[in-house]
Amino acid sequence: MSLDLSVDRSSPVPLYFQLSQQLEAAIERGSLTPGSLLGNEIDLAARLGLSRPTVRQAIQSLVDKGLLVRRRGVGTQVVHSQVKRPLELSSLFDDLEAAGQRPATKVLVNTVVPASAAVAAALGVGEGAEVHRIERLRLAHGEPMAYLINHLPPGLLDLDTAQLEATGLYRLMRSAGITLHSARQSIGARGATATEAERLAEAEGAPLLTMQRTTFDDTGRAVEFGDHTYRPTRYSFEFQLLVRS
Repeated sequence: MSLDLSVDRSSPVPLYFQLSQQLEAAIERGSLTPGSLLGNEIDLAARLGLSRPTVRQAIQSLVDKGLLVRRRGVGTQVVHSQVKRPLELSSLFDDLEAAGQRPATKVLVNTVVPASAAVAAALGVGEGAEVHRIERLRLAHGEPMAYLINHLPPGLLDLDTAQLEATGLYRLMRSAGITLHSARQSIGARGATATEAERLAEAEGAPLLTMQRTTFDDTGRAVEFGDHTYRPTRYSFEFQLLVRS
């Protein structure tokens, strides 16, 4: 590892945190790519004039975030960077591609079902009316990142399973001539259900990020209602706040 690392001993910021922040920044900007070996804790401690427990604490904080993994017989290895998704009308597939995360999709369900009360209200259809339901597992670097449930009005577009696994839902909508205009979205957090835990390789009850979104086209028609769950170690929402004048 040939990174320009340093610590400021006069700073009130703990030394382990200074080191972990520099390593995390190197992962985010791609200086440390997935699969890279971080190096020996003893060598890193000697290089920076730090104690081995300090270096171990810095590395463990990144292991806890899911950015590094300790592999027996291999060493400490970079797994991936966390995806920081901007709060705008974009698809997870596009955001993962933009972040260099090599997205992949596994379609779990692709069928027509009666609309529940919540789905009917979101899409502006009668309760019990037929709607299209798709469930997908979105992966990055081969690891599950998000479990996506989407409902769409019937007859909106051809939801071919092979196409859904090859690209993002919004791309399919645009290619079908649908102009996406706006969305109403809410973000939250809760414990994983048994199904979500199994899908996302988490423990049942583990904390998950949640997002519900209703998307509208340029005519004001609701074209999609999404109910998504994300692994917080792999994913975060990022947005800018402005002072109201």
